[in-house]
Amino acid sequence: MDRANRLIRASMESNTAFRTALSEVLDSLGMTIQDLSRKAGISPSTLYKIANEDRTPSLNILRRLVKSIREVEGLKAGNFIALIVTRQVLDEVVERTIKIGDEIVRIREYPASTVEDAIVAAIRAERDGAIAVVCAPIVSPTIEKILNIPIATIVPKDSVTEAIKLAARKSRD
Repeated sequence: MDRANRLIRASMESNTAFRTALSEVLDSLGMTIQDLSRKAGISPSTLYKIANEDRTPSLNILRRLVKSIREVEGLKAGNFIALIVTRQVLDEVVERTIKIGDEIVRIREYPASTVEDAIVAAIRAERDGAIAVVCAPIVSPTIEKILNIPIATIVPKDSVTEAIKLAARKSRD
């Protein structure tokens, strides 16, 4: 389990579990409370109290911590949408980037010929740093249950490009 998800799960368990997880995450990343406070934009004293006392982080602080940890881990560095489809569909995709607002988002291909291939590719894409996944309707319900990023389904009447745009919008929410 990645560090950010470990922190989220611990926050749901108890303050003690959260403090323990936060300490372990900081150690595993080689960071100090000061490093994380700068990265997350949280005052060091607030983070110190959360890490060493019985103070519960607000939802806003938890979100900032998780986002910062993911950035440090490189999970958001990819800034790409994973396209998980057969090689035949990939051959028809012309665009390799898409503009969403002012940002250019890359499209990374993950060819899959079986449902199992698609599930494995989805897990790999999330680990690689995908901000969203576009896939076929046959696998999207299963993938939605195991990933923590948005999923967009390719519906035959819609173009792959529209599904990618939907995934990009979902990733920004």
